[in-house]
Amino acid sequence: MEIRETHRNKYTISTDKSRLDVLSIHKFLANETDWANGIPINTLKTSIENSLNFGLYYENKQIGFARIISDYSTIAYLGDVYILKDHRGNGLSKWLINEIMIHPNLQGLRRWILLTDTAEWLYKKFGFNALPHPEFYMEKHNPNVYIKK
Repeated sequence: MEIRETHRNKYTISTDKSRLDVLSIHKFLANETDWANGIPINTLKTSIENSLNFGLYYENKQIGFARIISDYSTIAYLGDVYILKDHRGNGLSKWLINEIMIHPNLQGLRRWILLTDTAEWLYKKFGFNALPHPEFYMEKHNPNVYIKK
């Protein structure tokens, strides 16, 4: 897949996996989130290897991230979205989600999936809505999968 980069002042969004600071991403996801709390680094590496990743950088330092799991023809899952606190409030989340939504490999999809309990206002700007029929939704969820016993 073609690497895409966009720039705004000292910020860059890139899909180049070789630019990702996996240790920085791991530190945030494993320690600062509810959804990936305690995720092992090797699990994160595997998830990155099998996803379309969007790194957000300030002067080449990783300050944000998002990834897409997709078949690139019918469905995409948006996950692991974050921006470090020091860089929030600058329109970066809107820019990041926009770059994801306009990515050429993610056009014409029938369904996008997102699980979130924060920033609903942001995702609504891009057409995400609450499930119209939550009774149709099923999941198999193991919230303790990363807890060592």
